[in-house]
Amino acid sequence: MRVAEPSVLIDATAVPTDRGGVGRYVDSLVAALDRDGARISLVCQPRDAELYTRLAPRSRVVPAAEAVATRTARLSWEQTTLPRLVRRLNVDLLHSPHYTTPLANRAAGVVTLHDATFFTDPTLHSSVKARFFRAWTRAALAKAALCIAPSHATADELTRVVGAGRSSLQVVAHGVDTDRFHPPSGPETDEVRRLLDLEDTPYVAFLGALEPRKNVPALIRGFARACEGRRNPPALVLAGQPGWDGQIERALSSVPHRVRVIRAGYLPFKNLAGFLGGADIVAYPSLGEGFGLPVLEAMACGAAVLTTRRLSLPEVGGDAVAYCGVGAGDIAAALGELLDDPARRKALGIAAQARSQEFSWSASAVRHRAAYTRAWAVHRRGR
Repeated sequence: MRVAEPSVLIDATAVPTDRGGVGRYVDSLVAALDRDGARISLVCQPRDAELYTRLAPRSRVVPAAEAVATRTARLSWEQTTLPRLVRRLNVDLLHSPHYTTPLANRAAGVVTLHDATFFTDPTLHSSVKARFFRAWTRAALAKAALCIAPSHATADELTRVVGAGRSSLQVVAHGVDTDRFHPPSGPETDEVRRLLDLEDTPYVAFLGALEPRKNVPALIRGFARACEGRRNPPALVLAGQPGWDGQIERALSSVPHRVRVIRAGYLPFKNLAGFLGGADIVAYPSLGEGFGLPVLEAMACGAAVLTTRRLSLPEVGGDAVAYCGVGAGDIAAALGELLDDPARRKALGIAAQARSQEFSWSASAVRHRAAYTRAWAVHRRGR
């Protein structure tokens, strides 16, 4: 006998214009749930209504008011207007996919908690951001029928530092969008080289927000050391939005003139496969991740990935990536070994692409649906 599933409203209003990890999570999950036949509705920023109508053609898409354009306005709207929208749409469950959730919601609630580093390593975030997300993580765990964590490491940390009961958490891994992240064609890599003015220069790639927890200053210093004595050193290309402190600028100021570091800024989705798959190495020496979506996406592009063993990253990389410590010296040594060993880079790329196939948004959608059903049952028992 098939278990009845709840109707679900997903709140996508927190997704920014420039799709970072959270945006890619919401977009890919919505599309996969729609393909899987889930009973979902979606509320989103007005600018995203057309996008979500294309991604989820079987689902109901409701544009929110223009008043949610700023973070403060969005939070106010979430706490006051969203509960009324849940009642008006007559859905069984609200999924809040980015920490915050309306405290007045009377339907079942599921909240995705992406990360526990606001508790374990608060200095990796601005003080305002750390306080905000600590408060909302606690509120979500108290309010929601169930919280989703993207990795066992994140669930373990939430249990350890917040006191969350494991029965209130469900681990659901992310997937990878293979339409966007795949071993690139020659024209795809050529376009990226033209865009970045690389010509035939080999390069080490980084993709992610340029913030302290991504450990970019240590990567810059480690890369500079790895280039010492090399006749034709590679370039280091940093792709991502700027962070909130000056450590990266200080690290860049210490780099010798002959060492080429390119700040590419935000790269369009269409260029990411060529960027990641065309790199000699994708370096992601993070100090801690809730999941590590950029690592998985680089793996899907057939890249040789260098990362750390912090928190969730070994759950994603397994034996298909290279690991290093978080210090500049450790990064330099690992980069140097990989740069000197093309055969190992090729083997890592093959292994990484194969392992990435173990993660799919279709599988993640199935597990999200199971989480919705479980949360709905918990909510009904508690009424």
